[in-house]
Amino acid sequence: MARTRVLIAGAAGRDFHNFNLVYRARPESEVVAFTATQIPNIDGRVYPAELAGDLYPEGIPILPESALEQLIREHEIDEVVFAYSDVTHEHVMHIGSRALAAGASYRLIAPRETMLRAEKPVVAICAVRTGSGKSQTTRRVAELLREAGKRVAVLRHPMPYGDLAAQAVQRFEHYEDLEAADATIEEREEYEPHLAEGNLVFAGIDYERILRAAEREADVILWDGGNNDTPFIRPDVHIVVVDPHRPGHELRYHPGETNLRMADVCIVNKVDSAPQEGIDAVLDSIRENTTDATVVLAASPFLVEGDAELIRGKRVLAIEDGPTLTHGEMTYGAAVLAAKQHGAAELIDPRACAVGTIAETFEAYPHVGTLLPAMGYGRRQMDDLRETIARCGADLVLIGTPIDLRKLIDIDTPALRVTYRLQEMGEPTLKDVLVEKGLIEETALV
Repeated sequence: MARTRVLIAGAAGRDFHNFNLVYRARPESEVVAFTATQIPNIDGRVYPAELAGDLYPEGIPILPESALEQLIREHEIDEVVFAYSDVTHEHVMHIGSRALAAGASYRLIAPRETMLRAEKPVVAICAVRTGSGKSQTTRRVAELLREAGKRVAVLRHPMPYGDLAAQAVQRFEHYEDLEAADATIEEREEYEPHLAEGNLVFAGIDYERILRAAEREADVILWDGGNNDTPFIRPDVHIVVVDPHRPGHELRYHPGETNLRMADVCIVNKVDSAPQEGIDAVLDSIRENTTDATVVLAASPFLVEGDAELIRGKRVLAIEDGPTLTHGEMTYGAAVLAAKQHGAAELIDPRACAVGTIAETFEAYPHVGTLLPAMGYGRRQMDDLRETIARCGADLVLIGTPIDLRKLIDIDTPALRVTYRLQEMGEPTLKDVLVEKGLIEETALV
């Protein structure tokens, strides 16, 4: 019998995981190629044979999504599988329409098919959009588990931007581990805050092996989701962060709506800065589209690390988390909020100063305005980011990224960091949730 010829449309993350769990050992199907988008410098590579398995002795090519129709016809593709996140439902079906018109069937794989079963309790932190506040929520849950005496292993959604074979299973305990892995800015933004708080982090590509390695060292597995993707590990508690600054997005973006509908707990974040109508709208969505999900209200207050009065009267360059601004479609972050609150004379528009890949980012995402996305998927982007900062001629740089960019990039201009923390408002709290779900004992936190 002829094998079903499959093309997996992805962005170097969910696509690899779907292949590993659904297709790698399935002789009746042949994954001819992956396509890639969202992340620079992913296409043109090969998913290596040592990860692809015995059925793929030459590995699997990774090709540009822009050539989808040509690839379907040239390789006689039977089925296109959509496997990336934080895109509109309309975008998902545009890709589907292109596939169908070119002659291929179109498929979305159910989350249950790609969720690994753990031997230890699992808490999954996901979101309806990038930039909703997963990171501070994950750190807060980890803090509560550690205070209860639990050993925590954080499994981070994949970020395989380097040598794919070398990144099959990654373990990070110390800052030196990030250096040894030549981690990019995007990777450091997710891993470094966990390391600073004493959390052990695992990531990579082969999540069966990653999970088993983590289970040997932890009492509780904490899934730290990427974008608005669904969990790779079957959770005992599925926590989903909802953003009232973007009401309605929880029902318009894939697979964020899926997360919402599966949620055991919804964190309505940023209630300290969101308009009441936005808060009310997402609360209505939770009531209408979940099965009795517990609702926790939370704020994300920002903290200026240093003398905030230095901001007053200055021409400020605000640098914010790259993915949150680009495909996350946010137009501000902690640095912009701090600049406005503390009396900056001007927010510098960096678009005229942008060089190389940073200029290309502004062209690709025209909604990004008077702030600088901290793009750093590789050394070239880091160099372009440094040059763009220098060309802006700011009096002061405010760094609103999860990591201190000054550790990676030489910034000659005076700079201050601005960070977020999660703060529950009222009851129930996350502690109440973890006690109710049996993850910690109430007496452990007295």
